Amino acid sequence: MKKQTNLILVLAGVLALSIGIYFSFVKRPAKTLPYYGDKTIGPKGDTVFHAVMDFSLLNQEGKTITQKDLQGKIYVADYFFANCKSICPKMSTQLERVQERFKNEPSFLILSHSVDPLRDSVSALKQYAQLHGADSRKWFFLTGDKKQLYDLARHSYLVTATQGNGGADDFVHTEQFALIDKEKHIRGFYDGTDPEAVNRMMVDIDQLLLSYK
Repeated sequence: MKKQTNLILVLAGVLALSIGIYFSFVKRPAKTLPYYGDKTIGPKGDTVFHAVMDFSLLNQEGKTITQKDLQGKIYVADYFFANCKSICPKMSTQLERVQERFKNEPSFLILSHSVDPLRDSVSALKQYAQLHGADSRKWFFLTGDKKQLYDLARHSYLVTATQGNGGADDFVHTEQFALIDKEKHIRGFYDGTDPEAVNRMMVDIDQLLLSYK
């Protein structure tokens, strides 16, 4: 009888532990990520968050990419140029990890924008993409009008505080990654040269994806 009582107590303890783990992890609510950028009050008194503007750019396959291609997607945005010898290779190497981590997630993309569109032609981007093992269905390397690219960096993605007009002498160079949700809102900034910061970003991507489940 004593052995049966002990067995029941052990089983009860295991059951309680299992229930605790279930509610602590499986049922734990998703982390709420902040919104970045200016907020305004809409006509109905609702909060309107900063959003990425519409754009039209070419990817490494020569395909035009617009906001329509991003519907129902979250993505990481960054800025680079193919001839960069400093921070860009480090950032792209970190994004290789991100691509591998989310390669089977249909709701996730990476957008790498050129800051040197004069030299970063479609063919140059394709060569750079191949160098980093980019899947053209998941990771877009974008080129196009310089002013549009720079306006996006400064006024949409907010990855640089520099001023400029996108002219010949204007140059943007930033290590920042921006995490964008399905509604085009900024939900995080991360140092793309820092593996630990990128690890945190991947955790936040998981949380953001979970918030849409």
